[in-house]
Amino acid sequence: MLKTPSPTTLTASGHAEGVSNDEFRAALSRLAAGVVLVTAQEPPLDPDDPTAPGVEDVGMTATAFMSVSLDPPLVLVSLREGSRMDDLLAEQPLWAVSVLAESQRHIAGRFAMRGRISDRLLFEDIPYARGEATNAPLVGGALATLECRTEQRVAAGDHTLVIGRVLTARVPSAEGGPLTYFRGRYRQLG
Repeated sequence: MLKTPSPTTLTASGHAEGVSNDEFRAALSRLAAGVVLVTAQEPPLDPDDPTAPGVEDVGMTATAFMSVSLDPPLVLVSLREGSRMDDLLAEQPLWAVSVLAESQRHIAGRFAMRGRISDRLLFEDIPYARGEATNAPLVGGALATLECRTEQRVAAGDHTLVIGRVLTARVPSAEGGPLTYFRGRYRQLG
């Protein structure tokens, strides 16, 4: 007769017994990930007020991004619960992704900063075009760009998994390799 293992005992923090935050981070830092810039437009705070500021571009660096399905074309991005992008995509269903090239490390770092300056200033000197389906910024020189519409949001621990249907997919640049994230640093292949 096969014995099934007993369920792992969880500590008060919700971690499996014996697994600390540092151990978990160290183990997962050994998994290389591609780096993307997720962008969207924040609608005006008061659309009925003609003096209110117009839409604002918002961006966030992400390494937890993946394809989910070919038919229909779906992708997934993981957002820290309560982050500006998580809050925005809870209200705004249209967003875009730029797959960053190895030469775009400065863009990844700029949009990953905590306590950063306004997004308007972050986009100021970055070449981008507006997406035809989302009007969100698509970074110039990116290896690929995708425009998406949220299909589903799934709560997962301290993150939200946002699954998006791909509305457009382009490969504007075949030059260079991808920007990757490994052991806590941006890296290049090779």
